[in-house]
Amino acid sequence: MLMPAAVLVVIILGAIAVDQSVVFTQQRDLVAGAEAAANDAATYGVDKETFYSTGRIVVVQSRAQAAGAAAMRARGLDVTSLSVVPSADGRRVEVTATARVAYIFSKAVPGAPDTTTVTATAEAELRQD
Repeated sequence: MLMPAAVLVVIILGAIAVDQSVVFTQQRDLVAGAEAAANDAATYGVDKETFYSTGRIVVVQSRAQAAGAAAMRARGLDVTSLSVVPSADGRRVEVTATARVAYIFSKAVPGAPDTTTVTATAEAELRQD
């Protein structure tokens, strides 16, 4: 009588472990994507005309946002929101990305959520050495 209950508990715990592994893996992918997006936004967002004429580094918001979005698409990440924010001094770019992750086994449990939200933030700094 106890053996079937024990097997059921092990199966449920295994399902929870798999669902959490999927969430963790997707979050790590999102972190890597945010890091790549921050690097690309800082690199491609630089206003070249200002840099070559004055030597100052200034990041253009629209170019940085476009570069960040392109980096996420290149990695195949389906983000629900992407924020690319250059710092006031124009030398740093912060990227925050949010994505929804679908559970695999949680869908079978009545009342349990089908998805969860993961967020990743990364920053890149432009330096002249």
